[in-house]
Amino acid sequence: MAANMYRVGDYVYFENSSSNPYLIRRIEELNKTVTGTVEAKVICFYRRRDITNSLIVLADKHAREMEEELETTSLSDLTEKQRHQLKHREIFLSRQYDSLPATHIRGKCSVSLLNETGSMGSYLEKEDSFFYFLVYDPSQKTLLADKGEIRVGTRYQADISDMLNEGESDSRDQSKMEVKIWDPDNPLNDRQIEQFLVVACAVGTFARALDCSSSVRQPSLHMSAAAASRDITLFHAMNTLHKHNYDLTQAINILVPQGGPILCRDEMEEWSASEANLFEEALEKYGKDFNDIRQDFLPWKSLTSIIEYYYMWKTTDRYVQQKRLKAAEVESKLKQVYIPTYNKPNPNQISTINGKPAVVNGPVGEMIHQNQNSSVCRPCESCYATQSQQWFSWGPPTMQCRLCALCWIYWKKYGGLKKRTRTEAEKMSPPHDVSITAMKEGSLSWPGSHREQMKGGRKILGNHI
Repeated sequence: MAANMYRVGDYVYFENSSSNPYLIRRIEELNKTVTGTVEAKVICFYRRRDITNSLIVLADKHAREMEEELETTSLSDLTEKQRHQLKHREIFLSRQYDSLPATHIRGKCSVSLLNETGSMGSYLEKEDSFFYFLVYDPSQKTLLADKGEIRVGTRYQADISDMLNEGESDSRDQSKMEVKIWDPDNPLNDRQIEQFLVVACAVGTFARALDCSSSVRQPSLHMSAAAASRDITLFHAMNTLHKHNYDLTQAINILVPQGGPILCRDEMEEWSASEANLFEEALEKYGKDFNDIRQDFLPWKSLTSIIEYYYMWKTTDRYVQQKRLKAAEVESKLKQVYIPTYNKPNPNQISTINGKPAVVNGPVGEMIHQNQNSSVCRPCESCYATQSQQWFSWGPPTMQCRLCALCWIYWKKYGGLKKRTRTEAEKMSPPHDVSITAMKEGSLSWPGSHREQMKGGRKILGNHI
């Protein structure tokens, strides 16, 4: 029962084709349609077979660079078969969402960010386990490092200088060092400091009354006083005290110079209402991906300004209201759905009835018949076994390739074969040297993990992961 219960947040297999490998998705929402069916809103993950060769080269380069920096199990420590199968466990996160019928779910799997301190071989020890460390953009056809990765390695660690000996001078550039802006051991007591901060807030409120733009944004005295009481005013007051050696008389004179009271504004006041609406729209779309928010919605704002505004925005009533609305919306949605185990026969299964020719799946609307003898002489394309309780057609129908039951399950889950495919010339010795016309790769109606090549007048299956 628990295995067939799927919840929001689960990583699952989806089947969109009887012959293609499963899709790997993460359930974000479960919605009931007007017809009574359940649809899952999912985040898409992509396999290596789904991206271009140029991006695969880029992913391999990134993996080599990471291996040099981190103390992980080297790929050279793995056997050739393990390295081959490890590529089937690597997937790529995307920001793309999709909606799929929940009835197409075929099981659960596990997806995690690459453990940069663990063993690469550990992913092969767990069934239905996948990893990712790059983000794929299907529209731009790009691969980028995931922003959520843990930055481990010499590039991300601070260089700690040696401790200075007594009497030794500091040769570092002091202008680049931190500057002390408050001394907790100052001569003022807590009451005097609090009184000065109250005066600073009162001056800030008066400054907003004199400023035309502030009077429009905060038309009431209550709103002006609230804005003047925020951290930006208090930081300015404490900095003024520190600069004047905690002399209250001098600090108060600086708060109200000859030209009028100083007005200190933070990001909450600097942003217009339209900019605030744009920010909320961007946050809904991208989450806390501030780089994308700035690039697509607020390019005239600095990254620092956007981040500062975000943390101030979280203290407002607007944020609290939106959080309550989202909580109520989530409460009304489905939390889980029960999907029975899918046990319908696969159309790719090769069936034999009373010695008559077996039926093999072909292109849409076409059935290809093969003799039992030709089927029997053909071993499994993945493990080369010649006996299996069930056989499944795989590859171009004209090639009459097949997979055993175990390798078929592996193909559906991991999108590849257990071993690298040997060439037809190595596997079989045909009685006649027959030249076969090569089919164009774009015209094939079977999964794209293998492509046909011509060599020596014979057709050869070339492995492409």
